[in-house]
Amino acid sequence: MKIFQKILLIIGILLVIAGIAFVSYGFYKKMNTNIPNPIATMEIEDYGTVKIELYPDKAPNTVANFICLANRGFYNGLTFHRTIPDFMIQGGDRNGNGSGSPKLSDIQDNVETDKDYCIEGEFIANGYSKNTLKHKKGVISMARSDYSSASPALTTYGYNSAGSQFFIMTEDNTSLDGVYAPFGQVIEGMEVVEKIENVEVHYRSSELKEGETAPKDDAGNEIPSDKPKTKVVIKSLTVETYGVDYGTPKTMDVFDYYSWLMQQYNFGV
Repeated sequence: MKIFQKILLIIGILLVIAGIAFVSYGFYKKMNTNIPNPIATMEIEDYGTVKIELYPDKAPNTVANFICLANRGFYNGLTFHRTIPDFMIQGGDRNGNGSGSPKLSDIQDNVETDKDYCIEGEFIANGYSKNTLKHKKGVISMARSDYSSASPALTTYGYNSAGSQFFIMTEDNTSLDGVYAPFGQVIEGMEVVEKIENVEVHYRSSELKEGETAPKDDAGNEIPSDKPKTKVVIKSLTVETYGVDYGTPKTMDVFDYYSWLMQQYNFGV
């Protein structure tokens, strides 16, 4: 009987050792498996395909936001509404003119109270030190508002105003480093981006003479600067995550600049 108990004890010890070894191997394998960075594939109507490697280690919330929007179909059918040669191309605005923001329902289901949202800027000037990416040619970065000209006190509202709009650099530009949130790099299709940057536009803001105002559309609205005459449409935009769930981004309320401005003039808004 004692021999049988000893055998059971030995078997139990061996099973425990085997279990520990199995768990340890699992952790080791996980730590030593190189999971690829997510890859965004953007099909642009009449132009071609652009592939972009995203960097969640540099800007995790920005990447999570972009992935959520892309894989829920938000960008499909939107346009590049601003193109500037030797600088960048900008797109991802649902309004097509640079004024639009995404809504909570664009990134999550069962939203009780839907509203526009923005995300915190992951860059050095905003107190986020992990994002050291430079605005080199081919880098994708988040567009945002800039309220600092109205009041220096509004600077951080501008820093935290990105939503869905992004831009892709067509040349290096160090002036953007540390004050905008880059989060990826074009790895295929840079020639497509370069074609888009040189499309014909309504006008270039740099060409307006002193005292000249921007041209207006048939409805009397000012045409946005550097807007292509023929729409450059994002046919589809999806992101391959290789099985990794990057989660739902942390969001913030959009700053109501118009109400703030009216209050400065004592309009009681």
